[in-house]
Amino acid sequence: MAADAEVRVAVDERPSMLRRWVRLPVWGRIGIVYVLSRLVTTAMFAFASLLSAPDSRFGAFPSLGTLAAGWDGQWYWWIATYGYPSQLPLDSAGRVAENAWAFMPVYPGVVKGLSVITFLPWPVMAVVVSLGCGFGSALLFHRLMRTRLDAGRSMFAVVLFCIAPLSAVFQLAYAESMFLLLLTLALLLLVTRRYGWLLAVIPVMAFTRPGVLAFALLLGLHLVVRVVTRRRDPLARREVLLILIGGALAAVAGFAWMVIAGLVTGRPEAYLQTELAWRAAFIGEQPLVPFSAWIQGGQFWFGDGPGLVVVLAVFVGSALLLFVPAVRRLGVDLRLWVASYLLYLFAVFFPQTSVFRLLIPVFPLLGAVPVPRNRWYRGGVVVLSLALQWCWIFVMYGLANAYWTIP
Repeated sequence: MAADAEVRVAVDERPSMLRRWVRLPVWGRIGIVYVLSRLVTTAMFAFASLLSAPDSRFGAFPSLGTLAAGWDGQWYWWIATYGYPSQLPLDSAGRVAENAWAFMPVYPGVVKGLSVITFLPWPVMAVVVSLGCGFGSALLFHRLMRTRLDAGRSMFAVVLFCIAPLSAVFQLAYAESMFLLLLTLALLLLVTRRYGWLLAVIPVMAFTRPGVLAFALLLGLHLVVRVVTRRRDPLARREVLLILIGGALAAVAGFAWMVIAGLVTGRPEAYLQTELAWRAAFIGEQPLVPFSAWIQGGQFWFGDGPGLVVVLAVFVGSALLLFVPAVRRLGVDLRLWVASYLLYLFAVFFPQTSVFRLLIPVFPLLGAVPVPRNRWYRGGVVVLSLALQWCWIFVMYGLANAYWTIP
């Protein structure tokens, strides 16, 4: 009681605006931060539209709706309208061309269902769903951070989450926002050891966006840690069973879309060939050999010798990052998720400009940034985040005039 009284006195001595801010419920503070950050992002999109040149894929002065539903948003809109092709489209050389099978069905399905109910156009509802999922993600991210950080650092981590360089996806017709909501929930359930609920989240996550195989690896590593530390952290048989079931479910669900695509099209390699079609524009037709794509990407972007050096530096740097003291404060589970997801990306992804968007799921690392409390440091981080966000929006949606400007 005495401590509570001291806190109230401290709050009462602060300036009135700050006093009101502190007295707001956490969800209210997060809501204000989220709305303000989205208004800033909207202003950036509006400015990018004014700077858009005629040679942009969006043309001169595109509307905000056109930008929001652009790029992969067009594919999700197509899926919601026409579904998936039973015959794979081919290019002039007879190879599988880019097609809808590269995109999972949950996001376009949810948006379509809500647009039918509300009579709102698909692009409008897509933005509404993304915004809602983004806000839910911010709320859950705060709860996730509170398992490892104090209240002040957790709130600043949420600020960074809302203004991050790629936070524009919270208002685009992309599945990232929904996937983040599900992933944050799954990580929170894992950290708080509510394993049973994971069995409901994992299948939905698997059909929202690729990446659930990394979660299967995370569950396996999590079980190893629990077994090793069972003397000081008792591990019940029921927990072992639920973790094993969750890991198996994530592994099966991670391959399920490949099987479905093969059954519908009559070509077992349908999904794999579809994914490879996107990298063909960079390196031509190449088979999928795990981890080789990063070497190929390094050679493509930087040349043979320098490319290998860059790729090696990325690999080593990513590994060392997990042992930085501020990152270690996030706990074993979140660090294992980052390691699992990065390993997944290194195994299957060809590095190009989409890599920045595909790195969004390592968002728990934002919790390491607020550790220093210096105001100048934090102010600099905010300015840098907003500057990088503007660069991404301008290049990907303002210029959008080169084959490599892919968000």
